Amino acid sequence: MDDKSSRPRSKQWYWLFLLPFIGTLWPPFYAHEYPIVAGFPFLYWYLLVWVVLVGIISAIVFAITG
Repeated sequence: MDDKSSRPRSKQWYWLFLLPFIGTLWPPFYAHEYPIVAGFPFLYWYLLVWVVLVGIISAIVFAITG
């Protein structure tokens, strides 16, 4: 038998998915050019970091909620 079905699943972890929406849909967080990293303006590397963070957040939520 699968032990995963007996463990409680908490839905509160799904709230972590709001972080990417807040971080990417609120322009004052990223609407500037500086600092420039590796020749890329802030907007580009900021959004690229969010791509990685969304993957990490998704993995955490999936691992916890099963």
